[in-house]
Amino acid sequence: MRLFCFVIICLLTGVLSAQQVADTSFRPTIDTPEYKEGEGPIVFIDEGHHNFHTKEGRYKAFATLLERDGYQVVPYTGTFNVTNLSKGNILVISNALNEQNVENWFVPTYSAFSDTEIEVLKQWVLDGGSLFLIADHMPMGGASKNLAAAFDFEFTDGFAMDTLQSRMPGYFSRTNKNLKENVITNGRNDNERVEEVATFTGQGFKIPTFAKPILVFDEQYVNRLPDTAWVFEKNTPVHNLKGWSQGAYANFGKGRIVFFGEAAMFSAQLAGSQRIKAGMNRDDAKENYQLLLNIIHWLDKKFD
Repeated sequence: MRLFCFVIICLLTGVLSAQQVADTSFRPTIDTPEYKEGEGPIVFIDEGHHNFHTKEGRYKAFATLLERDGYQVVPYTGTFNVTNLSKGNILVISNALNEQNVENWFVPTYSAFSDTEIEVLKQWVLDGGSLFLIADHMPMGGASKNLAAAFDFEFTDGFAMDTLQSRMPGYFSRTNKNLKENVITNGRNDNERVEEVATFTGQGFKIPTFAKPILVFDEQYVNRLPDTAWVFEKNTPVHNLKGWSQGAYANFGKGRIVFFGEAAMFSAQLAGSQRIKAGMNRDDAKENYQLLLNIIHWLDKKFD
């Protein structure tokens, strides 16, 4: 039965993936771009680790938004090394996977990065680089677990789920006190202030004492840890996520880091034959794009 369920899930995932296209009409207002077109720092988007999100793929809207803000968005291919990393200012890693888990979304989940790459990335940040690490639900969370641990973050290979509603998205707001007030959510002025964002499942993680939370789960969220993605059984381990994070940031040496446990919130896609909006382009996720811009500006050291 488990094998049958897994096959069905794989088939559905393949169909949905094929039907997901970037929403190229998503062009939110940027009153004052940070840089003139093409003159900003280089932002790498990792494409060398079987990433589920790439510049011209599911993160097309992500890249376009940053380019409209003046940044130079460039795919990063191959392994991480000092020479290539030194050419950029910000590195975005979204939903990296180990080759063994690209088609096999069940345990064991293998690290997407070698030990050498992890050490290179850590030193690059210590020396002044800025890392934006995004790792979604299983198996993406598990694939980035070792990398997160190098920065003292504890990622999980699970699914963060709202027990009070069966449908996505989940909402984090100042009103509910699960979107925290800080330099990133406040931005640099009232126009950049973020009041509410929407997320789409993802994972929950623990943050070190030197980090500050952006999104924090309340008691209605749980983390389910299945051995096969999207297959939840009676004996599937589950624990409450109260106090855990889905987004956080920190200074790290001379550099900066922002870690998130959800990726779709920074995409803008049209899904299925009815072209249902998914991501930043949804009417109930109108501030997601501003949160993304605030994150990039903070990683760019435009404000403290």
